[in-house]
Amino acid sequence: MKKVIVLILAFGLCQSHPRTDEDNDKVSQCEGSASCCNICSPTSVTQKMGELGEKVANLAEKITFLETRLQHAEKEVLELRSLTGGTPQVAFSAALRNSGSGNTGPFNTATPLQYAKVFSNTGNSYNPSTGIFTAMISGTYFFRFSMFNNLAPTPNSVVSLMKNNERLTSVWDTSGTDSNDMGSNAVVIPLKVGDNMYVQLEPNRVVYDDGMNYNTFSGFLLFPM
Repeated sequence: MKKVIVLILAFGLCQSHPRTDEDNDKVSQCEGSASCCNICSPTSVTQKMGELGEKVANLAEKITFLETRLQHAEKEVLELRSLTGGTPQVAFSAALRNSGSGNTGPFNTATPLQYAKVFSNTGNSYNPSTGIFTAMISGTYFFRFSMFNNLAPTPNSVVSLMKNNERLTSVWDTSGTDSNDMGSNAVVIPLKVGDNMYVQLEPNRVVYDDGMNYNTFSGFLLFPM
């Protein structure tokens, strides 16, 4: 179809272009010569048609390439809109031990507890290797943690929920004769991107855990800000 259009245009140009005296002289000179051709001879038109057809084919390839890129760009825009248009989902929950039983601690300095058994980690903001949750979205969050004491006649357990280097709240058991005590605490707090939340075992303190998963650390985003 493209070649037919080009051929028609080429013939139309030849027919619409009036001959000058110079053209007439050239035609007269070329008459009877096999090596000489008219400006609008079939051979010349065919050659021009081939050149134009090649250009049209190149343009068609470029158009196809641009259309493909446009489709990909539109898809990416839709994906970005779905991410930014909906409410971000951030939630995690983890227990202290993956397996086995025993005490964690004591340590000479305050130490973040590494909750290794991850139940969920939507958004991947919690790092089980460090025990630290890092806010990737500014917003208001809920955090809860629980503690089980050290299963000794003299309890010696104190843990604190920390925001960066600030102590927010604690659970402790350092007196009494009951060796099977546990407690929990929670906060609702605004965080900015980059803020860290973790549960800290205080210096020279101990907590116990086993397959019952007494010690847990959980949190989730209530709403972004």
